[in-house]
Amino acid sequence: MSSIGIYEVGSDEFNAFQARLKVRNEFRDVAVGPAPAELLQRAKETGDSEFAEFAELYAKDLHHSAAASVARVIELVESQKDEAVRHLTRLFDGQELPSNRIRVGKMDLMKAADGVDETLLKTCLEGVLPRLRRFHEKQKAESWQVEDQGGSVGIRVQPLNRVGLYVPGGTAFYPSTLMMTLVPAQVAGVKEIAVFTPPGALERSPILAALLLELNLEEVYRVGGAQAVAAAALGTPAIARCDKLVGPGNLFVALAKRQLFGRIGIDSIAGPSEVVVVFDASADARHVAADLLAQAEHDPQAAAIAVCDSSDAATAVQAEVDRQLADLPRKNVAAASLQAFGAIIAAPSKGFALRIADAFAPEHLELLTATAEQDAAQIRQAGAIFVGPFAPEAFGDYCAGPNHVLPTSGTARFASALSVQDFTRQVSIIRGSKELLAANRGAIETLARAEGLEAHARSVAVRF
Repeated sequence: MSSIGIYEVGSDEFNAFQARLKVRNEFRDVAVGPAPAELLQRAKETGDSEFAEFAELYAKDLHHSAAASVARVIELVESQKDEAVRHLTRLFDGQELPSNRIRVGKMDLMKAADGVDETLLKTCLEGVLPRLRRFHEKQKAESWQVEDQGGSVGIRVQPLNRVGLYVPGGTAFYPSTLMMTLVPAQVAGVKEIAVFTPPGALERSPILAALLLELNLEEVYRVGGAQAVAAAALGTPAIARCDKLVGPGNLFVALAKRQLFGRIGIDSIAGPSEVVVVFDASADARHVAADLLAQAEHDPQAAAIAVCDSSDAATAVQAEVDRQLADLPRKNVAAASLQAFGAIIAAPSKGFALRIADAFAPEHLELLTATAEQDAAQIRQAGAIFVGPFAPEAFGDYCAGPNHVLPTSGTARFASALSVQDFTRQVSIIRGSKELLAANRGAIETLARAEGLEAHARSVAVRF
């Protein structure tokens, strides 16, 4: 049995696959992780009465679900501030976090960066970052004013004052995430940038510590998960409140961002990653298979989908996926992803294949067709479009230039990649003159009275 199925459009297998994707894309609450009672027992076994008392507060009448756990975390951080951050870190991460170690000192960063791969660091500093900055500089918007009868109207573009960058550090470490979130913030002109990463992440990732040092990011916190989002949103004595928090994270991070949105700005509520590869008989099966596996190795929930109008090409890709998967270091992860959310969809025509891909509104969409450039013009809904055989998704993930923080789970229908605009605000500027107000007096008074707001109308009339 192959690791990835071929499903003909309209077949029962195709419909079942679409149903699985629909469930995957719906942000549902789930029962995950140790039960509250289990966490409480662990806390009691430490012999630390203060910690055990806190764990009792966390576990009391708590429903065993991710959303309920996140809501309780937010409640505790709001009421107990740094003490909650400390105890929650110990409860979930198993690491004690004294108050004076919530923020990472420069000496600790230097120690963590010791032994960094200098070639990797040089690649980041001299190869990746300049490309990212060059691209994001093009996104900068300018303030403007339009003169109008002695007055003017316009906008002032200004950076956010303070933002937080969330850099995951649980099962894997992504220096690319730090660079992708940092660059647009710096280009936008944000003055205060705080970095949140789970405890132990820096010690296990010298490249992350070295980049923080080289980029002069001096405000770094050993805090991850929902408690990091809560601290960034609500503020504590040790962690000043942020205006916005960006960056991917696990389910608890995503749920915390959802529950705290409105009290803090967010980039998105990110789901698992996905790619759709549209290919035809001209595509190299090795390329298609490699790109599907590059997506599948992310996570068992990742979706790796190909769409093709050639049955022979589909069969060739299926065989190639099996061949390349055999010696993949993350074989088990990729295989689980392909079994649940991997597919090669057989479409009746290339036009149909393009319409299917567009309907998915995927995070990444690759075009490995003989007419890739023309086909790209037909795609309206995708986080990023990769055109041609030499534009694999991995290029965009690391150093093409555009941001790799992209809308997932079909949200490319209305959302865009992380950009400089995510770190700026536009403030409307209205400069009045007697002539300008007089010219618009009638419209203002008429509309105000139509809405039953007489004081509005009089506030204009009194000036004349």
